Amino acid sequence: MENQDENIYIKRILEGETNLFSYFAERYSRSIHSLIIRIIPSKEDAEELTQDTFLKAFRKLDTFKGECSFSTWLFRIAYNTAISATRKKRIILPIIDDAMLEGLTGELIDTFFEDDEDEIRLQKLEAAITKLTVEEKTLITLFYTDNKPVAEIADLLELTTDNVKVKLYRVRKKLYVLMTN
Repeated sequence: MENQDENIYIKRILEGETNLFSYFAERYSRSIHSLIIRIIPSKEDAEELTQDTFLKAFRKLDTFKGECSFSTWLFRIAYNTAISATRKKRIILPIIDDAMLEGLTGELIDTFFEDDEDEIRLQKLEAAITKLTVEEKTLITLFYTDNKPVAEIADLLELTTDNVKVKLYRVRKKLYVLMTN
């Protein structure tokens, strides 16, 4: 369904056909859950926050102005919901300074991540992802798992597209360091 069709659904929902909101829940629940589970590693908490996201979206549907796609608006709600939940829990993350990332070239990083069939490497990658900041987890989830374009990620996280590209590049370097050290 295209954005124009989704806008028609939204209009109908706001006019009282609330049962149509189930379309959005069915269409986006997996992607929203995927984003939230990267930020909040507890399966139960992620499921609850996914439901909270859709509840908030339903309640605030009248504030959707169509300035971005509905999915971007919904992902922003999910991201903010998950961020709010993380503020309640203090998580200690490893410190990786710029000096550790400085000598790493894009070619080295690309070569390292090419072999995505290696089960041990995938396990190390999953473990490394848990050590990323919330923003970093969000970036890689949206870009690599949900295949969101850089422009949409920038809109969602309220960053510039260049900033998203730089951050994605740095996250790949950071993952390399976490996986090899």
